Amino acid sequence: MSTSDAAPIALIVHAHPEPRSFTTAQMTTAAQALRDAGYRVDVLDLYADAWAPTLARDDFASVEGHFKPQAEQMRAVKDGTLDATVQAHLDRLLAADLLVLSFPMWWFSLPAVLKGWVDRVFAMGAVFGGEYGLFRDAALAGRRAMLLFTTGGSGESFQPGGAFGSLDDFLFHIHRGMLEFVGYQVLDPVVTYGPAHMTDQERAAALETVRESITLVTADPRSRDASLV
Repeated sequence: MSTSDAAPIALIVHAHPEPRSFTTAQMTTAAQALRDAGYRVDVLDLYADAWAPTLARDDFASVEGHFKPQAEQMRAVKDGTLDATVQAHLDRLLAADLLVLSFPMWWFSLPAVLKGWVDRVFAMGAVFGGEYGLFRDAALAGRRAMLLFTTGGSGESFQPGGAFGSLDDFLFHIHRGMLEFVGYQVLDPVVTYGPAHMTDQERAAALETVRESITLVTADPRSRDASLV
């Protein structure tokens, strides 16, 4: 985590296979808005880096008998034997004041590569468990996190009574079960609904709204209203 006299650090973890996608343009826009707000921005592009999403036995130096992933994470954190790539990502996570997960909503959740990043990097013993507790007692307490994503459906379809129901229902397991679980204060998501159905002019306007929303969040740490309808 950055010191009080240093620029705050934002880690953006991006998960989209197409570098020319609107989701990637949205991430790039957000990154620049954060830089303009005085953040040092660190971007992890999971597809570009060919991130392996599977938490597996091969992540650990030696596993005897029954494989218990969280027990092996605890042991590896304690012994300093985490997989080198996982450790590098964990170090970048622990250095960040703000975490931004950037992705297209697939099947009403995270893409598998991003969920796999959480599985491997949110290691037990490093961000929760061991000497840490959960929620406010977890390792990332005092830091902030937010979701930056796109949907296939319209904003109306994600309202109560809409075709899919309330968006909050789909985000609860991410907000509460992943981010708040390890200590983050979760900011409201920045969402662009249905960019594939927009004109070029509408997409340009949506990117400007993303920029404004990110600027609003960074200008007021207490803000919980960065949603894009």
